[in-house]
Amino acid sequence: MTDSQEANLDAVPAPGDADRSDEELLVAYRSGDRAAFAALVERYRSDLVQFLHRFLGSRAAAEDVFQDAFLQVHLSADAFDADRRFKPWLYTIAANKARDFHRKRKRRAAASLSAPVGGADGRETSLVDLLEGPAEDVDAGLIESERQQMVKEVVDAMPAHYREILLLSYFQKLSYNQIADSLQIPLGTVKSRLHASVANFADAWKTAVERQKQRNRGDRN
Repeated sequence: MTDSQEANLDAVPAPGDADRSDEELLVAYRSGDRAAFAALVERYRSDLVQFLHRFLGSRAAAEDVFQDAFLQVHLSADAFDADRRFKPWLYTIAANKARDFHRKRKRRAAASLSAPVGGADGRETSLVDLLEGPAEDVDAGLIESERQQMVKEVVDAMPAHYREILLLSYFQKLSYNQIADSLQIPLGTVKSRLHASVANFADAWKTAVERQKQRNRGDRN
């Protein structure tokens, strides 16, 4: 990364940039408006770093890949089709950078979405419920902090291609079509991969709940 490219990432947004769309900001940047690029960086810093953190399992790695993703936006700005939406394009770049990071370190990670998932008390909930935070009686035997930690551990332990599709669909609220565009896979593959990721999560969640119940019993004895 050159000094000038770093400056692009560190520039200060202009006051009026908050009222412009993503696409307008990138077009303005192509015309020489550096503050417009800074506005895009700041607009997506929180959500994209969170996405990458969940994807990579490391805040430091997420920050690095975030920088790489926006450097790629800078380098590819002239190729962006202003008639299309910026967000799916950005997340395509970010997901590709994150996959590159995984390949270099030969790591695996994960994802899943929604469908019945058994609780320790025999009732059923869904991954969506588990990920949305406090859910009434998700599992009567688990306190909230345990539940949150277990969800994180289960998601972190699953295959990378499942993790990324969950993050794009659930956390970033992208449509099936946008996910297909971002991951460069057919629409049917998006749907089947989400379905498979749900089954994967459900199996791992049931195992994790049972393991936690056994730990809790041991603590009480």
